[in-house]
Amino acid sequence: MTGSGVVRPPLRLGVEEEFLLLDPDTGQSSPRSRAVIEAVPADWRAHLQYEFLSAQVEIGTPPTRDLGELERSLADLRGTVAAAARSAGARLAAVGAPPLPGPAAPVVARPRYLELANRYGALADGTALNGMHVHVEVADRDLAVRVLNHVRPWLPVLAAVSANSPYADGRDTGFASWRSVRWGTWPTVGPTPLLRSPAHYAELVERLIDGGVIMDEGMVYWFARLSRHLPTVEIRLGDVHATVADAVLSAALVRGLVGRALDDVAAGAPVPAVPDALLRAAHWAVARDGLAGRVVDPVSGAQRTAGRLLRDLVTRITPVLRRHGDLAAVREGVQRLRTAGIGAARQRAHVRATGTVEALPPYLTAMTEPAEAVADFAA
Repeated sequence: MTGSGVVRPPLRLGVEEEFLLLDPDTGQSSPRSRAVIEAVPADWRAHLQYEFLSAQVEIGTPPTRDLGELERSLADLRGTVAAAARSAGARLAAVGAPPLPGPAAPVVARPRYLELANRYGALADGTALNGMHVHVEVADRDLAVRVLNHVRPWLPVLAAVSANSPYADGRDTGFASWRSVRWGTWPTVGPTPLLRSPAHYAELVERLIDGGVIMDEGMVYWFARLSRHLPTVEIRLGDVHATVADAVLSAALVRGLVGRALDDVAAGAPVPAVPDALLRAAHWAVARDGLAGRVVDPVSGAQRTAGRLLRDLVTRITPVLRRHGDLAAVREGVQRLRTAGIGAARQRAHVRATGTVEALPPYLTAMTEPAEAVADFAA
């Protein structure tokens, strides 16, 4: 129930995850996406698609209002695709960027991808960057634009939670999310501008296209945007998570944040005033330091660590989490992060324990693949 006394059902949501394909012998990127997709049973392929490079695949869950159902969908899809990858001579890894050096995977031979590679030159070379996108249903476009304004200052916290790419080219980059650094070189990647209306959103997109900066609306890579083909707000700033449990936590936090934004819009609450320069600095800080990165508190304006602000965010969205039935899952997930660390911290701990970055690929695939789903598919 909202503050106005109106009973509102849980917001519908869905998740897209991008994965890296690895060679089981070398741990390097494996350009076998076509063989993997062809090995997936036909009735699952509607939830699977090619990504930009041939060492990547992407899954998309069916929309749902239930967090448990989302978790099952992610586990089933990961398990099915992981088993298909094994049958095609590859392994599925949920990691933001390839940890080991190796030959660049070819661009998938589809017209749009080839045009991207042609237009953007060296930006398109080499690294397979893998993220997670969360869609939350907000059918009214005017309302959705207002939601974008309200969520933008909190997004560095979600980026910190997702950081899962500390290694590249066989070495520690010094960043928790190297993917964020590499991805940030593409045009339009960054915080969503403050928007006046859907017409203002459309005008900005049109001017970016007319100016030759982007090819089409699909290249609007703002961290929060309106979906082109769905009645949703799309949050698209994080690394793909190592585990299903981490992905579900992020999805619940995103849905809670969008739900709180809807409540704030309904109450006429002002949009938090965080200068763009400080917001960009916050995203850079969490890309480097994860939850230890310092960000701007949208409420007080003070500098806080992202870990501290995560606690504040959970408190802020608790009424929405309770309304959605997600509160227990979020509290459990946040406690897990405090105990085990984010994906980047766990990768570094594994390298310290084994003494070599080359031990990462089998570790990453083990974290990615739900063992019972792989066993079911193989049977």
